[in-house]
Amino acid sequence: MSTGPLSGIRVLEVAMYGFVPSAGAVLADWGADVVKVEHAVNGDPQRGLRQTGTFKVEGDPNPNVEHANRGKRSIGLDMATPEGRELLYELARRADVFLTSFLPATRRRFAIDVPDIREVNPRIVYARGSALGPRGQEAERGGYDMTAFWARAGTAASLTPPGVEGMIPPPGPAYGDTISGTNLAGGIAAALLQRERTGEASVVDVSLLGSGVWALGHGIALSVHLDRPMIAPPAGAHGSPTNPLSGLYRTADDRYLAFVMMQPGKFWADVCRHIDRPELADDPRFSSAEALAEHTADAVKILREVLAGRTLAEWTERFATLAGPWAPVQDSLQVSADAQVRANEYLVRAGELELAASPVQFDVGAPTLGPAPEFAAQTEEILLELGLDWERIAQLKTAGAVT
Repeated sequence: MSTGPLSGIRVLEVAMYGFVPSAGAVLADWGADVVKVEHAVNGDPQRGLRQTGTFKVEGDPNPNVEHANRGKRSIGLDMATPEGRELLYELARRADVFLTSFLPATRRRFAIDVPDIREVNPRIVYARGSALGPRGQEAERGGYDMTAFWARAGTAASLTPPGVEGMIPPPGPAYGDTISGTNLAGGIAAALLQRERTGEASVVDVSLLGSGVWALGHGIALSVHLDRPMIAPPAGAHGSPTNPLSGLYRTADDRYLAFVMMQPGKFWADVCRHIDRPELADDPRFSSAEALAEHTADAVKILREVLAGRTLAEWTERFATLAGPWAPVQDSLQVSADAQVRANEYLVRAGELELAASPVQFDVGAPTLGPAPEFAAQTEEILLELGLDWERIAQLKTAGAVT
């Protein structure tokens, strides 16, 4: 029995790859019953993804599938057959949400567009994830997070330092997909609340491009206002030209820590005490925020020399009582060992794997995650819930309508 604020909500997911299925994963984290419709023969193509970059997964479970599909149930169904389409409609009649990543032409071909689904269930929330949005000349085009979110929406160019050929790639697979999927899940939750209050069922749209614009929104607003693009600083440059306490510093073991103290005058003396250089607090060059801004280069030089003298672990212990915000720079494996990540259950076991929990928590607790379903693992279970008997299920399997 699922628990969570969406317990009792039924979601019918007709989607592939990472973006829209990750929205279904968030809804499942929040307690919804998510039925994933997969092609009766091939399943979700994401199931065939074994290698991303230098990471290759042998056998199961496969994190490339589990991340965006945990906690769901899978039915293998051929929407191209009349029997399969009728089954899909029957599932839609009982659903609160229809969630899809299919392109407009494909939705029309399979008769699963908004009018088709609304005809069988006028109260259903119809949620679409797209690459480039539902309007404009390119609304019918597809895309991926690398194209629509990362490259086109400005993040890649804003991160790529001058002189670097090409662009800095995303930090990991499905980066823009996962962010956009969370946006879509939030939109669905708002639409469900609206339906509860007014009886009106919305069409919810989220695109990779729109999510990318929103993620970089602060910078884009500055760019539009000042009529110039965001440009990444040269590699190795200090973060701020007027604040020594906003930037990266190397430690003795070639790790990095990040200071992000937006009010340097407030925190300078405390930093000086923690690095065993209390006399710097009274140095006329650094005695006020204005002086620190004027002499940032001198302060950065001193901090670089001092912080390079101890390891990150040593500084972490010392900075446990530091008043200003700072953080270690961690890779994706180091994150998994972070005590604060563990204390807040931001990684949760789902079957045999540990997966990132979706970021919203309710009542100070992590969601309970189930593993991703094997392909078509719940077909019979779902059909029995529709009232079909075993003889009819066998007929549908023989006809190729279900798997």
